[in-house]
Amino acid sequence: MARSGPITSGRTRPHAIAVATLTSGPPAVPHPLDAALAARNAALAEEGIGLRLERRGGRIGLRGALPDPAAPGGRRVQRISLGLPASEQGVDEALRQLRLVWAELEQGRFDPGESLRAGADASSGELPEEAARTDPLEAFRTAFFAEPRRRRRPAGSRSTWSGAYLPYVRRLLDQAGDSSGLTQERFVRVLESYELGSRSRQQCAIALAAFARHRDLALPADWSERAAGYGLHAARFRQLPDDGRILELVETIPNAGWRLVYGLMATYGLRNHEVFFCDLSALAAGGDRVLRVLPTTKTGEHQVWPFRPEWVEAFALERLGRDPGALPRVSTDLRRTTLQQVGRRVAEQFHRYGLPITPYDLRHAWAVRTIHIGLPDTVAARMMGHSVAIHTRTYHHWITRRDQQQAVDAALARHRAGPATVNAPPALSA
Repeated sequence: MARSGPITSGRTRPHAIAVATLTSGPPAVPHPLDAALAARNAALAEEGIGLRLERRGGRIGLRGALPDPAAPGGRRVQRISLGLPASEQGVDEALRQLRLVWAELEQGRFDPGESLRAGADASSGELPEEAARTDPLEAFRTAFFAEPRRRRRPAGSRSTWSGAYLPYVRRLLDQAGDSSGLTQERFVRVLESYELGSRSRQQCAIALAAFARHRDLALPADWSERAAGYGLHAARFRQLPDDGRILELVETIPNAGWRLVYGLMATYGLRNHEVFFCDLSALAAGGDRVLRVLPTTKTGEHQVWPFRPEWVEAFALERLGRDPGALPRVSTDLRRTTLQQVGRRVAEQFHRYGLPITPYDLRHAWAVRTIHIGLPDTVAARMMGHSVAIHTRTYHHWITRRDQQQAVDAALARHRAGPATVNAPPALSA
C-alpha cells in the first residue's frame, strides 16, 4: 500500500508532521529505547487508548487507526511522523502529543495539521532545535523548505517534498541506520535498487544528491551516469495511444465528470492534479480556449493551448466554461491534502475504469502531437510547465526524428529544383 504525502496546515511548523498509510518496512534494528516504548505501549493499551508510540530508525512517531481521507467516516491504520528524535525527551514529547491526538479523535475533531501544531507550539522551545540537530531527515527538511524558491510556491513544494524527496531520503536513512552508515556505497546501493532508465531512479538521484550536498558528503564521480535519467524509452514509444485511440477510449468511461477530466488531459496535456487547479473560464462561449494553470500547482502558473482545438467540442469541454463544478468532487484544499494526493485520485480512476493507458500517456501524447505539428520546443516546454532541457530529454526520440525529417525535406526540395540550382556557383557581388 502506497504512502500518502505529508498533510500540512498551510503554516510553517517546527518539525515534520506527516500521516502515512502503514506499510511493511525493513527488519527493525534493536534500540536502547525499544523496551521503554514497549512498556509505554502496554500502559496505553490498558488505558484503552488505540494509538501507539513507534520508533523508525532514529525517529519517534505514532501509529494507529486514523480518519481515512479517501473514505469519509472510515478509518485505516496510518503512521504520524512527528520529526522527534529517538531520545528520552523525544519519547516524552511523543507521548504527550499522542494523548492530544487521542483526545481529538474521541471528540471527532482531529485535524492532523492543527492538532499536532498546537502540541508542538505548547512544547519547550528546545525540542524542535534538538530534533533538527539530531535527526538528519528533519534537518534536511528544514533546509529544503528554507530555500527562497520553495517559499514562493508552498503547495508545490510540499508535494515535491512528499513525493520526490522524502521517500528516497527516508529509504537511505532507514538502510544506513545512523550517520556513520551514510557512505558512498550506501548511496549507490539505494540508487541502484531502482530500475535502470526509470523515472524513480532519476528522481532518487536528484533527491540523494541534494541530501549529500546538504550533509557535505561526496558522491561518486560517475553519479550522473549511474542515475541514467528517465525518458520515454523504446518500449514506451510504441505504447502511446494515437489520436483515434484516445477518442475511442473516452467512450469507455461511464462517469460524465471523469470523461471531462480525461478530455482536459488529452486536449491540454495537463498533469493529473492540474485538471483541478485551472482557470476554465476561457472555455465559455466566446472564450479563447487558452487555459491558465494556477500558481498553486507543482511548477506554478502557465498557460496552455489546445492541441487539437477541435477536441474542445469533441470532449464537450465548453460545459466547464459555464459550470466548473461539472468536474468530479475532489478535495483541493491544500491545507488538508496535497497535489500528489489529488493526482493520485486521477490515476486511481483510470485504473478503476480499466483504461489501458495512464493519465501521463495523454500528457506525453499531447507533447508528441505538438512536435509533429511543429510547435517550437521552447513554447511547448513552457506550456507543459517544465524546462526545455527536460522536454528535450523526455521527447528526444520524436524531436530528433522531426529535425531529421525537416533536413531531409529541405534536401529533397533542393534536389527537385534541379541540378542547375543545386550545383550553381554562388552569385558574385557587384
